[in-house]
Amino acid sequence: MGNFDVKAFGGWPGFILILVWTFFWKGLALWHAAKREEKKWFVALLILNTLGILEIIYLFWIVKIKLGNLKDML
Repeated sequence: MGNFDVKAFGGWPGFILILVWTFFWKGLALWHAAKREEKKWFVALLILNTLGILEIIYLFWIVKIKLGNLKDML
């Protein structure tokens, strides 16, 4: 096994940015799935790591939140 190299992400700043991006979308999506009692979505969102893609699809196409509502949540 090779060593983990953060250079692939643009160094530490890029790696931190990806972590923040992923945690933000995953946290928001998990919160909505739990609030709506959607256990299958919650488990899928918890297990699958898609860099926020699945989480964004869930939030904007399934939950149908609007960008204006997202700004209000922050």
